[in-house]
Amino acid sequence: MIMVLKKNVPFVKVYHGYGNADNIILYGHIFLNKERTRKTYTNNVLVNSIHLFKLFLVRPVANAKVELQWAGQLLHSRTEKDGFFKFEWKPSEKISAGWHSVIVYYVDEQGNRKASGEGQIFIPHSTQYAFISDIDDTILISHSSTTGKKLRTLFTKNPYSRKAFADVVKHYQLLAIADTATETLNPFFYVSSSEWNLYDDLDDFFAHNGLPGGIFLLNQVKRWYQLFKTGKTKHEGKLIRITRILEAYPAQQFVLLGDNSQKDPEIYAAIAKRYPGKIFAVYIRNIVEKNEMDTFRQLEQI
Repeated sequence: MIMVLKKNVPFVKVYHGYGNADNIILYGHIFLNKERTRKTYTNNVLVNSIHLFKLFLVRPVANAKVELQWAGQLLHSRTEKDGFFKFEWKPSEKISAGWHSVIVYYVDEQGNRKASGEGQIFIPHSTQYAFISDIDDTILISHSSTTGKKLRTLFTKNPYSRKAFADVVKHYQLLAIADTATETLNPFFYVSSSEWNLYDDLDDFFAHNGLPGGIFLLNQVKRWYQLFKTGKTKHEGKLIRITRILEAYPAQQFVLLGDNSQKDPEIYAAIAKRYPGKIFAVYIRNIVEKNEMDTFRQLEQI
């Protein structure tokens, strides 16, 4: 939920955070321009193209002061150059498993709260398994290895018309309840090279298709002039994000799901080598035929 108190004042975008009894992490952005949200879904190519373009018309607010209100704790941070902020803290009180609301405030230099955004923090139940999955071309048909097809899909489709791979929804629903009860579903973390600009569209796609809810960990926000480079980022950040998740939950084994359109096999092989006792299984969707043999070589290391 986004709340803006005055026109042209920075507003607060808060993403779902995650953590455990000892450490919680929450991310977000401060943007100057009003957030663009869909009210209706259409197959009109022009409407969908305009909406996508608007998602990249962000105006980040650098070095902005932000405060986080959490169960009696008041934490402070500042945004980076691209308006991104991060909070990481140890809760002062015992925290139960499930979803918890949190409020982040934009504060001016005089200490006045000018805008606020509400987010959710997820504390997983203590299940045996947790899942870390890529999104593009693992769940969502995106044509990441073919720039023209990828951009055409992004510009012409919307979260309700985008397609998942056959049976992927049923597969993930079964993984969510594997060896656990329906009231304590296995947690999912969706780690992608897609930018934070696409957060709401991805969230809508997952909800519309009935995919397990979870935490999205995306890539650095891009501006409108970088739109045609969407998804083209260095992949070292993905390795770091996955490592942080593994270390946050030492009692759980992880299943990694990805595809061979980019670097997932290489990243997952490195993760399995570093954490051999924590990786229970690896799924790689074979969507790029010329990468198949190299994918097998990477998986043989696991």
